[in-house]
Amino acid sequence: MNTQQKLNTQQEFDTRQQPGMRCRAEPGHGPGMHHDSRLVRRLELDSHAAPDAFRRRVLLVSALAHAAILVPLVSALLLAALAVRFALAAHIAAAAAGFALLALLPMAAALLVLRTLSGRLPVPAGRPLTRDEAPALFDMLDRVRARLDAPRIDHVLVDDRYNAAIAQRPRFGFLGPFGVLFGQTNYLTLGLPYMLGVPTKEMTATVAHEVGHLCGDHGKSGAWIGRQRLLFDMLHQHVSGHAAGSLCHRAAAGVLDRLMPCYHAYTFVLSRQNEYEADRIASSLAGSVANAQGLVRDTLQARWIADQFWPTLLRQADHAAQPPFMPFAAMKTAFGAGYAQWAQPQALAAALAVRSDVHDTHPCLRERVQAIGERPALPRPVERCAADVLLPAGTLRVLVREFDEAWWARAARSWQARHREAGRERSRLAELDAQPLAALSPADLHELALLRVGLVAPAAAKDVLACLLARPGGPFPRAAFHFGCILLAEDDDQGLFQLEAAVAHDRTLADGALHAGCAFLERSKGARAARLWRDSLLPRAA
Repeated sequence: MNTQQKLNTQQEFDTRQQPGMRCRAEPGHGPGMHHDSRLVRRLELDSHAAPDAFRRRVLLVSALAHAAILVPLVSALLLAALAVRFALAAHIAAAAAGFALLALLPMAAALLVLRTLSGRLPVPAGRPLTRDEAPALFDMLDRVRARLDAPRIDHVLVDDRYNAAIAQRPRFGFLGPFGVLFGQTNYLTLGLPYMLGVPTKEMTATVAHEVGHLCGDHGKSGAWIGRQRLLFDMLHQHVSGHAAGSLCHRAAAGVLDRLMPCYHAYTFVLSRQNEYEADRIASSLAGSVANAQGLVRDTLQARWIADQFWPTLLRQADHAAQPPFMPFAAMKTAFGAGYAQWAQPQALAAALAVRSDVHDTHPCLRERVQAIGERPALPRPVERCAADVLLPAGTLRVLVREFDEAWWARAARSWQARHREAGRERSRLAELDAQPLAALSPADLHELALLRVGLVAPAAAKDVLACLLARPGGPFPRAAFHFGCILLAEDDDQGLFQLEAAVAHDRTLADGALHAGCAFLERSKGARAARLWRDSLLPRAA
């Protein structure tokens, strides 16, 4: 099994952990969302200079976006009605038929828009949790809601991510997506790994942050705009997907192609402004120190669970037909045992070196902590996690068992396939190891290096990789990548040149190279050196 296959297998095993925390009220802006980066930067300056005026501008842009849909819709319906009236009034059969056919085009356009607008937004996934199952948790939610004068949380869900998020969904009717009638249903999703990894006070700050997205004028307008963004994205995707076969779809897609980048830019900046406001609300309720500690812990611990916990579990498939431990049952203990791994000054420095970008509405860690008047610091170990405090022991056992069973149901086939493949790889490794390096072809050297990296340790492949990279017939970008990582682990900055060569010939290696190179520079030369190297590498990876 080669390196890429192992990566794909890991993605099947894990539970889609994402190293981000405290999602905004609605998902939205990510790599798939296209907006003008320069416009975003300019609008950010406007939002900082005059937040209230900028919010009014976004509401105006959103109203104009609605008009771009509703005016053609109403016009199409009026044209269709007019054509039908002429058809009924016509005394000549041919004229009546012509007017009837003329009515079909605007009616088809109107039906297209109405069908899309009547679609329901997806409901967040997760295991429902009731008040009877977790009275202490719901009492905490009630206290937060009362302090913030927040709307009711209709559903509490638990999922398998290290995360927390709130979402609103319209209750009824096609007018529901516009938030005009019938009200909204509010969903709070809490990740089981998150509750197992943080103290209660930090979780209270997170809940206040999430609920804060729905409070006050900024929360209500922000949540409404978030729903509209999802609605417009749904409409845009629908008409773009059918543009090739329909004139109506093609015309609508052309309008939305021009409208959406500007619309996304305005709503993106407003969403980021709302993140700062939600952080201020969380600090006012739980305290700025607890909020800052939570922001740091969430960033570092979420990265650790993605980079260390799940890969460590996955590697057990190389030697065992079944997991030696189940992930959710072991998670609380693992967080405590792993504290010394993720609570490192260099890990904090690397997290603080990350800058806000135009792909995520969340500001970077440094800016969020500074905005609430605190200085970033490593959090203390958790004495008692929020899950132990807020969930009865019986409920927690049930959740852990259910999530472990669900994980193994998804992972069992891939785990056992990898176990069988690892046995074959060990046999192949022994076969290649029995031959002198000089006698092996470049393909065999490459295979041997990857087998040693995967089954033994990266350092065990150093001599093989050096031999391969000295051979003619290159480039060998994956070999250069692994060799560079080994050199950096030995504090040899020549590894940076190897990573650069790897990315120059294989752009798919860019993410791994950036992570390894920036981590090395952070601990050896500081954040500025890491940032400069990152900026120099990114154009080659584009």
